[in-house]
Amino acid sequence: MSEKIQKVLANAGVGSRRQVESWIQEGRITVNGKPATIGERMTHHDKVCVDGREIKLIKSKNQKSRVLLYHKPEGEICSRSDPEGRPTIFEHLPMIRNSRWICVGRLDFNTSGLLLITNDGELANQLMHPSSEIEREYAVRVRGIVTPEILLKLKKGIQLEDGVARFEEITDAGGSGANHWFHVIVREGRNRLVRRLWEAAGYTVSRLMRVRFGTVHLPPGLRRGRHVELTEEEISELVRFVSEAH
Repeated sequence: MSEKIQKVLANAGVGSRRQVESWIQEGRITVNGKPATIGERMTHHDKVCVDGREIKLIKSKNQKSRVLLYHKPEGEICSRSDPEGRPTIFEHLPMIRNSRWICVGRLDFNTSGLLLITNDGELANQLMHPSSEIEREYAVRVRGIVTPEILLKLKKGIQLEDGVARFEEITDAGGSGANHWFHVIVREGRNRLVRRLWEAAGYTVSRLMRVRFGTVHLPPGLRRGRHVELTEEEISELVRFVSEAH
């Protein structure tokens, strides 16, 4: 049965659907020797190449889904390479045969914490899709006294340059002196959303760490720069969760 090329390559772990679409537009993908077009349909028996390298779709079709939970330290980027030579998260991941690791969303250079990484492009797409509205929980340290009025404003919504945004929940997590910790929950993956919301309210974020993504929590004993692999049961729970979200 034929399927859209974006879906086939995402399922094969080549990249997310969005990445595949941009590669098609850049002319980096061919199907049976011809440049691919967005929305083109293909089967696992077609010959598809990315940057001239053939993707073994039959092997990929039979490959099981894997999900890594990586504790990203500050000072790493989520891209595969960086013109500035900064370290990337992919330098710390295990080798994977006939596939590649896909980052589920991103954390910026100065943000640490939980990052999910998978070889299943379809799962990555579902987890990142705006319609899923999956909860992301962050521990955030801000400078200054945060009044109840400000907390209410952050929960009601603040106008940002790309639309109104808000925290679903804000929990006081204590602190002393000029710095105070909060746990906040958002349901969307807009770029630097947590930092931008606090900045729009007049505060500087001095530390930011993601501690939960959907059903997955950052394990207390997992050191920065290390990863654990989710069990089949944990992956099944994540799949069920995202299916219900849709």
